[in-house]
Amino acid sequence: MATISVPSPRRVALPTGRVARKLLALVLAAAVLVPIANSHWTGPAWPRHLTVDLSAPLSSASNWIIDNRDTHPLFLYFFGYISNAVVLTVRAVYLALLAAGWPGVTVFAAAVAHRVAGTRLAVGTGAAFLACGALGMWVPTMQTLALMVVAVLASVAVGFVLGLGAGLSERLHRALRPVLDTMQVLPAFAYLLPVVLVFGIGVPAAVLATVVYAAPPMARLTALGLRGADPEVLEAVESLGATSRQRLLTARLPLARRELLLGLNQTIMMALSMAVIASVIGAGGLGDRVYQALASVDVGAALAAGIPIVLLAVVLDRITAAAGERVDTRSTRPAPVGLLYALAATVAVALAARLLGRLDWPAVWTLDFAEPVNRAVDWMTAHLYSGVPVVGGTADWAGHFTTWVLDPLRDGLQWLPWWAVLLVVAALAWLIGTWRTALTAVLAMAAIGVLGVWEPALDTLSQVLAAVAVTLVLGFATGVAAARSVRVERALRPVLDVFQTMPQFVYLIPVVALFGVGRAPAVAAAVVYALPAVVRITAQGLRQVDPAALEAARSLGASGRQQLWQVQLPLARPALLLAVNQGVVLVLAVVIIGGLVGGGALGYDVAFGLAQGDLATGLVAGAAIVCLGLMLDRVTQPTERRTRKGA
Repeated sequence: MATISVPSPRRVALPTGRVARKLLALVLAAAVLVPIANSHWTGPAWPRHLTVDLSAPLSSASNWIIDNRDTHPLFLYFFGYISNAVVLTVRAVYLALLAAGWPGVTVFAAAVAHRVAGTRLAVGTGAAFLACGALGMWVPTMQTLALMVVAVLASVAVGFVLGLGAGLSERLHRALRPVLDTMQVLPAFAYLLPVVLVFGIGVPAAVLATVVYAAPPMARLTALGLRGADPEVLEAVESLGATSRQRLLTARLPLARRELLLGLNQTIMMALSMAVIASVIGAGGLGDRVYQALASVDVGAALAAGIPIVLLAVVLDRITAAAGERVDTRSTRPAPVGLLYALAATVAVALAARLLGRLDWPAVWTLDFAEPVNRAVDWMTAHLYSGVPVVGGTADWAGHFTTWVLDPLRDGLQWLPWWAVLLVVAALAWLIGTWRTALTAVLAMAAIGVLGVWEPALDTLSQVLAAVAVTLVLGFATGVAAARSVRVERALRPVLDVFQTMPQFVYLIPVVALFGVGRAPAVAAAVVYALPAVVRITAQGLRQVDPAALEAARSLGASGRQQLWQVQLPLARPALLLAVNQGVVLVLAVVIIGGLVGGGALGYDVAFGLAQGDLATGLVAGAAIVCLGLMLDRVTQPTERRTRKGA
């Protein structure tokens, strides 16, 4: 069988001579530095004289904000105006939804879905909204929908502007990377406290926290789409005398429409996943119902409030995907006219419902969902936790994973001297990237020691590494299957939507019921949360491979396996690297949840800081998590820049 000329993954790797020179330099540096470091610092712990105590200044800053929040001009005339604008916007959307009533909202959503994709999606959309009412969650659903509409619009606007700048400017792209990493990696609980200090408990703090968390995917994918535009198309447009603005509007943005729609999809999913966390600071809605139910360990009530969040996510995902397909097929149906028809139908139905007194959901149409769910959870706990013949129970699986994977990994990291950890980080970062990459990674790791949280950070790092490894193995395999089979992709979409949008607190209870309390359920929660993004981005990258390259490979007699390894995976390298990055940051984003179920380490410190109002403990642990994310990002992402330079 003839072989194709596309380089294999091995040939895409670093040049052998460069690797040899770097390895030789590392060996010589280790031969000199290791004896010196070992003679000065014999123990594995970070030296006390190299730490900085931030508790006093952070406590002073917290006290100053509390004392001046109602009188200082900065709060009165800047943050105050932002807070008022958010409150008024969310309230206007909420009142509009209530005025339409359940008939008007359902008809509007179904009409938009019908205009975008046809009858099947319209029926599914209407059924989803009716299910929210049947579960007794219509009013909380409208509260959450109003907040999410404002938060998603703000997130998309911020993310698009940042991604536009990063996609057009290499310098801005490099400058924004640590900012986006910080926005997405800093755990929500860590920045909830300063947000609450500035804006107080309520909707403004919830919206701002959601924007900070949900905007980075839009920015990253916008930049990826703009930077990945076909150079031949751009050269052709430029040869026609187009200006920079014309090239952007007529070439770059149309070529990046798939990435833009994927960014919108990811932003919606992440915003909805913040619904429960936002309820902790007064967002209300479905998240508050979930939080209150889990406080009393009522899994059934928690699921009754969590399912509408998933239904909203599925509906919005289907509508945005269908809108993307319309763009691809360049449908000639006028979208504004369709929107006007939907608004007219909504107004007519809302007026009819008001005249008949049917705006509120009828109480007799509400179903009791909590009791059977609670019985199912009790059965799972009684029959699957332990004592299962041959395979053992889930508690045994968690124990084996902790004993064979997590414990050796944590003990190995904590056994290494601190300077050895820095040397290993520098070596890995330099081998993959440049000396600037190595310097950034080392400084990020050293900052953890300076903050005084070295040992808990290594404990968290061991959990993150285990979770990322499992996530990437499952995510890449599933993403490849979804990219190569439309049937698999369609079957996976609702599952991925559920995994990505079901609030972490909801599936936390079944995870603890099945696996017990400890680090293993923390890793399981992180894998479930990070897996959907890795699968989606991997599948999207493989589907975006140039069809001409695949056709050339098939014409040369390449098998499906050869096409995957020698064509699709090498050409999809930027998307795969982005999938690795998203897997890392999403695992880190949920590491606090691990602290709540026995994961301990930095996650517990952040949650403790929020619960006790301890700004120092929460922010220091959150900053350490950001440093871990920055280090892992620099160890993986520079491969893309290096490959382009060497191409």
